[in-house]
Amino acid sequence: MSDKPDMTNTKPRADTVRLQNIIQGFGRSAALMSAVELGVFTAIDGGADTIAAVADAVDIHAVNAERLLVMLSAMDLVHLQDGRFSNADDVARFLVEGQPSYAGPWMLFNKPQWNDWGLLSEHLRAKDLNVLGPIGDFTVDDARAYHLATYSIGMGAGRRFVKQVDLRGRKMILDLGGGSGAYCINAVLAYPDLRAQVFDLPPVAQVATEFIAENGVSDRVTAVGGDFTADTFPPGADVVIMASNLPMYGPEMIAHVVKKAFDALQPGGEMHLIGECLDDDRHGPIGPAYWGLGQAISETLGVAHSEADCIGYFHAAGFADVAAISFIPGTLTRIYGVKPA
Repeated sequence: MSDKPDMTNTKPRADTVRLQNIIQGFGRSAALMSAVELGVFTAIDGGADTIAAVADAVDIHAVNAERLLVMLSAMDLVHLQDGRFSNADDVARFLVEGQPSYAGPWMLFNKPQWNDWGLLSEHLRAKDLNVLGPIGDFTVDDARAYHLATYSIGMGAGRRFVKQVDLRGRKMILDLGGGSGAYCINAVLAYPDLRAQVFDLPPVAQVATEFIAENGVSDRVTAVGGDFTADTFPPGADVVIMASNLPMYGPEMIAHVVKKAFDALQPGGEMHLIGECLDDDRHGPIGPAYWGLGQAISETLGVAHSEADCIGYFHAAGFADVAAISFIPGTLTRIYGVKPA
């Protein structure tokens, strides 16, 4: 009899490590949020590059500074060399206060839902789902807080949009659920002859007017209050944009809004739906899946949509030349279509 081990089954035995790492993910979120709130990355950028210096700069106990910095280093958000810390490249660009690209408010955008994620099972048991969820009850103050958090990331997306999309010869943009007006603001800054309208809920439209004025484009961009899921669209647009609100709605509603956009567009006009899209096999990426699951907390009918789903909505509405184009790789897709002349 041979004493050699049985090599016929070489598949590694499953353990709990992967599952534990997922379960403990909330600790990673908390560490990053706390670092942003405390100003740790800003302190490091300013020269506070040791545990003692960070503790002093952000006014926490040195033991807690060590705990946090060890976690941030394990997450590759900061680098440690010869006892001194430095920020990772993306952290240095987006999480240092005072930088033009500072996105701290966006990192904290979902923190108000922290406790609700702990109650996800209860939310998943809800049966009385609706179209708008909590945003339907927004006050002006709610809308202002919401869009102050999204403004910086929205302006970056708006700048990317006008670099990707040739709007020469276009006359009027209609931005559905345009929030702060970031896409419209960047479009008219890049194309002086272009006009634009933000079409969003009345409290949001009021806040959008403030951002529009702040950017000095009130003569070319207006904000109109209304619910684009139910109300008639303002006329005259030859470009319709719907950006970063795709998972907030279910398939029937997205198909309905895309058809409304088709009907409202001038002949030859174009629509751009920019959203978090699943791959066509619906196995990911995780970002769209996360935003879709998050709608359970809002108790809406929203779900994650695939690129193929969105292309189907466009074709069903009557659009031609429909295509799915990477907008931010791994994060956002731009679905494009033209209304036949």
